[in-house]
Amino acid sequence: MLSQMSIVEMMKAMVPITRFNKGEASRIFDEVEASGIKIVMKNNRPACILMSPEQYESLMEMLSDYVLLEEAEQRTKNMDEAQLISQEEMLRDLGISQEDLDDVQVEIE
Repeated sequence: MLSQMSIVEMMKAMVPITRFNKGEASRIFDEVEASGIKIVMKNNRPACILMSPEQYESLMEMLSDYVLLEEAEQRTKNMDEAQLISQEEMLRDLGISQEDLDDVQVEIE
């Protein structure tokens, strides 16, 4: 990802916006596919970052996982142990048996 790029890699990833104006968009997209990330420069400043849909999806997944982790840590920190119940108690309260759970097919990506 971007945070792991060396200075040399970052320099190679920079693309002046004038290349788009010269009709080189298709070639730039091919470069993104081949090398990963391109940093589009406009007026010597980063204007946007181009990346593959797969990289974007991975980045969004990491962000989502991080948000869930933060929420879990916050809940754990603020929990009242007196209100905790066992899995058996929870299943009984919900009217679910262990056999019901064993029959459920779960596909994890």
